[in-house]
Amino acid sequence: MPSSSRSSRSTIGETRRIEWLKAYKEATEKYSSQVKLSADGLALQSYVAGLPFPNLDPKDPQIALKIMWNYEYGLLTDDLDIRNFDADTGTIADHGGMTIERHFLLDHLRRLFWNGRLYVDPKPEMDNPNGYRRQEGLYPVLEPYDLKGVGGLSNRYIDASKQDDSWLYLPSLRRVRRLSAAQRSDALFGQDTDVDSYGGYAGHIAWMSWKFLGERDLIGVFHGRHFPVKWNDKVDWAFDDVWEKRRVYVIEGISKLPQYAYGKRTIFIDKESWLVPYSDIYDRSGELWKIWINHWGFRRKALEAAGAIEYPDEMAFGSAIVMVDMQLEHATRAALPSLRFPGEQGWYFNQGEKTGVTEEWFTVAALVSAGH
Repeated sequence: MPSSSRSSRSTIGETRRIEWLKAYKEATEKYSSQVKLSADGLALQSYVAGLPFPNLDPKDPQIALKIMWNYEYGLLTDDLDIRNFDADTGTIADHGGMTIERHFLLDHLRRLFWNGRLYVDPKPEMDNPNGYRRQEGLYPVLEPYDLKGVGGLSNRYIDASKQDDSWLYLPSLRRVRRLSAAQRSDALFGQDTDVDSYGGYAGHIAWMSWKFLGERDLIGVFHGRHFPVKWNDKVDWAFDDVWEKRRVYVIEGISKLPQYAYGKRTIFIDKESWLVPYSDIYDRSGELWKIWINHWGFRRKALEAAGAIEYPDEMAFGSAIVMVDMQLEHATRAALPSLRFPGEQGWYFNQGEKTGVTEEWFTVAALVSAGH
């Protein structure tokens, strides 16, 4: 764990290998040799599917960008539906619990990837006149009552020179607000989290100047034993699980956007899985401000229950996140899925229309309709 992070005493286990999904590994072997990076580093050329750059040279002047493109096209699925997850936000005591200020319950976080597809027809790319890389929606909010029906949508394009389309629906105002790229770094509804920090970094590669800082070892939760998450009894905003040593790339990103909330990010990217255990976020004066922490677990089934989907490969279930504001001693924790729904699988991979991941769901009309 980065030295700046605080948590309860951790249980350290053995480092376990993370196997790539079979189809993803085969696509990498088949197509990666033909992939090139444009001179400005903002476009992949001749990409079809799999990891773009499996063989990296630390002396390559474009290594930081290649690592970030690998992260963007990492161990992904064709579509994803995360259901019934909740979050708490509040002040935290040093080595103590959270004083909860607000509780949030959300219905769906869905993603639809348009290119690099390996599992759900059409493959490897959908009919894509708009040039989408992916569409994402987070809606509707179910709790608290004053935010019920709120939700957001975003479109990301394969062409990195095109800005994301992002919308926020506010039922109380009966309006859909278009968000700028910089507004994606704003804290959401009194939480510590922001859209661009999801997963460790969810912003666009083109919005940052990237620098490779080298490699290092740290500890993270990559084979979490608990699903849903188990929170520590005393420090109830920290994971109670087994941590392991991992080798990571360390990448620094400095925003090119003048109104962006953060000065820079330091992102730790696992060399084997291309997932992020932590991201350190700094303010404009260069002081550590926030830390994003992910809880990962690899399994073929979310849980042992009747009707649970069994996948052919071990999938990456991100069962919890924590965002800590180090300056305000404040935090947001989220459980995916919520502990309130026993038997909920929470994560649904590559199910397409069966789990409601359709093109129609990622429209402003559907966003507004769900918020009524």
